[in-house]
Amino acid sequence: MSILLGHHHISMLVKDAKETDQFYKNVLGLRRVKVTVNQDDPSMYHLFYGDKTGNPGTGLTFFEMPSIGRTHRGTNAISRIGLMVPSEESLQFWKERFEQLNVYHGSITTYARRQALKFEDPDGLQLVLMVANGEEMAHWESVEASPVPEAHQIRGMGTIEITVRNSEKFKRTLTEIMGYQEVYSEYPDTLFETNKADSYGQILVKHLDGPDERPGRGSVHHLALRVSEESELTYWDEQANANHFASSGLVDRYYFKSLYFRESNGILFEIATDKPGFTVDQSSEHLGEELVLPPFLEDRRDEIESNLAPLD
Repeated sequence: MSILLGHHHISMLVKDAKETDQFYKNVLGLRRVKVTVNQDDPSMYHLFYGDKTGNPGTGLTFFEMPSIGRTHRGTNAISRIGLMVPSEESLQFWKERFEQLNVYHGSITTYARRQALKFEDPDGLQLVLMVANGEEMAHWESVEASPVPEAHQIRGMGTIEITVRNSEKFKRTLTEIMGYQEVYSEYPDTLFETNKADSYGQILVKHLDGPDERPGRGSVHHLALRVSEESELTYWDEQANANHFASSGLVDRYYFKSLYFRESNGILFEIATDKPGFTVDQSSEHLGEELVLPPFLEDRRDEIESNLAPLD
């Protein structure tokens, strides 16, 4: 048996790595903790942002695809990313900040029964800031060099919205296979949380009929969920195979071990270990300052660097 601990990271598709870098560092105030490449296609950047050391549950990651087209919104997709902020005062701070910096946003509203502020990044990725109401991620570390004051900094990933056509089947996958518990149901929404029962691991399932989303810039590639030990990945591989979900088997991503599976609505999940983390090849002080490659790609550094436009 293995217990999911909540969100690990979430990965998106973007058109312009430099524009993405500017937004997540200088507007949202996150730290760029790793500049690397897509291990399956080293011609593209893979950028990681989060708290001081990119702790699990704080990670927003991006694959740069310069030729990518726009997203055609639809069902069977990860459709919105929640980010937690400490207070209602924080929402007002962020609303004023978005107005000053010309970030597309809505009014302060309610989302998943919390005070919230919806906004979009330059690629049209749909996000929402949510009030934590006193809940804290125990391992979150503030970003000292952030342009955002610590009192209002993003504390980690909150509710992740997943829109599906066959919501009943998806709900059974969450509860019967993945160990989530239902918090409430108000059609078309149902909120789930892990056994930890905190908001840093919630999934909001939204029922939506119609055509599948056609991914493009600003779409979500996959959601990664946390486990503490590598040995637990064998359990999740067995569960995926037993339920006829296509599984990748164990994958070594250098900063964590993981496996991927795609459930019957087409949503791609990754199960990832907490360790070793992003300080395995850089000190905490110098995270994200230069391109780093996993050892198996190091002998191709010159070729890889020649295909990447500098970020800074």
